[in-house]
Amino acid sequence: MQTTDHILMVRPVRFAFNEETASNNAFQQKSESAEAARAIALRAVEEFDSFVSLLRENGVTVEVLQDTPEPFTPDSIFPNNCFSTHLEDNRRTLVLYPMYAPNRRLERAKLRQLLDKMPFDRVVDLTHLEEASTFLEGTGSLILDRERHLAYACLSPRTHPSAVEAWARETGYRCCLFHSEDENGMAVYHTNVVMHVGSRMAVVCLDSIKDEEERRHLRSQLEESGKHVVAISYEQMHHFAGNMLEVRNDMNEALLVMSTTALGSLTPKQKEQIEQYVHIIAADIPSIETAGGGSARCMMAELY
Repeated sequence: MQTTDHILMVRPVRFAFNEETASNNAFQQKSESAEAARAIALRAVEEFDSFVSLLRENGVTVEVLQDTPEPFTPDSIFPNNCFSTHLEDNRRTLVLYPMYAPNRRLERAKLRQLLDKMPFDRVVDLTHLEEASTFLEGTGSLILDRERHLAYACLSPRTHPSAVEAWARETGYRCCLFHSEDENGMAVYHTNVVMHVGSRMAVVCLDSIKDEEERRHLRSQLEESGKHVVAISYEQMHHFAGNMLEVRNDMNEALLVMSTTALGSLTPKQKEQIEQYVHIIAADIPSIETAGGGSARCMMAELY
């Protein structure tokens, strides 16, 4: 099953620019003053609540976990990096991931309040890899074709090849690894800003993959698995056009969730291609995108 109609989101309480992640996330932008930072924190809550309402109005079940002021977790609004859930042969698996930033590791304890209440048959805990500075940040690092047991991952300080290998041994997935760079030659921090994979369609910034063989292999893997490939530009990637998630609603309709920033960057032709397969819904989350360096997909953790 590629998609779910059940999503977990974390409502922020002290959302802020995260100093510990900024070194390798070029999408983050720091506020010019403390007053501006406070305003962004307030707007982030408003944007979050509107996003949740949008999903629920479109028939998606959303579990909301309220963040707490302490310990301070400025990125808790992006729970998909800490864990993933999987359903295979009616067995539910929870995977816990090693996180790059120490203050992001604190998010897992908060999430366990909810996750421990869920009936998982198996827990795969990879957090010990943090001791060796070997990181893998959930479905930020891994783009999953769940139906074909195929994962796509661009290598970066947040996505270590040995961690991907350890994850693959536990889950039985095949992996397509590649390198993705921005225009300045900096590794893109997460795969889920480079690409999206849905049931029948994929969106990817092929320009960011400099190695021709890696680029060719990635595209062939997508096409061989039956995906229509929609290529986006660097500029569109920086507008989070790769940061999307396909979900289902209570009528079993396919929805593609993105931000209004991402939607506004797409060309009419690209929108037409995408809407052959899914109905687009877009959340207005500019403050979250600016300070957090993540977008709509990062805010949603799928529950299977």
